[in-house]
Amino acid sequence: MSLYAIGDLHLSLGCPEKDMALFGGRWVGYTEKIRASFSQLREEDTVVLCGDSSWGMSLGEALSDLRFLQELPGQKVLLKGNHDYWWQTAAKMNAFLEENGLTKLTFLHNNFVPYGDLALCGTRGWFFEEERGGEHDKKIMSREVGRLELSLKAAGDREKLVFLHYPPIYQSYRCEEILELLERYGVKRCFSGHIHGKGCYAAFRGTEGECHHALVSADFLDFVPCKIM
Repeated sequence: MSLYAIGDLHLSLGCPEKDMALFGGRWVGYTEKIRASFSQLREEDTVVLCGDSSWGMSLGEALSDLRFLQELPGQKVLLKGNHDYWWQTAAKMNAFLEENGLTKLTFLHNNFVPYGDLALCGTRGWFFEEERGGEHDKKIMSREVGRLELSLKAAGDREKLVFLHYPPIYQSYRCEEILELLERYGVKRCFSGHIHGKGCYAAFRGTEGECHHALVSADFLDFVPCKIM
């Protein structure tokens, strides 16, 4: 049993006009790259998908992508990204999974997912800078910080791994509220995505305080899930 993470698959089977191959480079043939890389996993493995899994605008439009994920080996734990417009309340999404027989998908949303003795915790996160963001951005950031703390609290005394969509550190930007939570709850490893292309090489990858940060954007990984343990 192994644990993996990857973000930003940007699947578009239900809306082919948004196929990421339009951007060229590593995105050419990316759906088949995902299929090939996941084929190396086992059914007992778990993969955390760090947001932006589907371009679908609704659950119905995302269904083809969710079925694609269901067919790949391993259990998938999904959290929200900034382009997951299909995302709904946990109750609606869980009902949708049940209605469509998507038994290998789980949502990380105001909760935690157990993995052996560990807790998989997380939320989308957000980029907010006081001099650029307005009240709307401030409210979103406050909500995301609250959701992460809900997830961490729910995990109790378990050792916690944190998964985000937005990295809490990027170039000169630091989300002190999220970094403070990671420190307070003793989180030693944090994984995030969102950053693409040349920006990946400017992303922070290293240790801040006691927590090691890793970037798991799909194009950065060449669509091969990052093995955590």
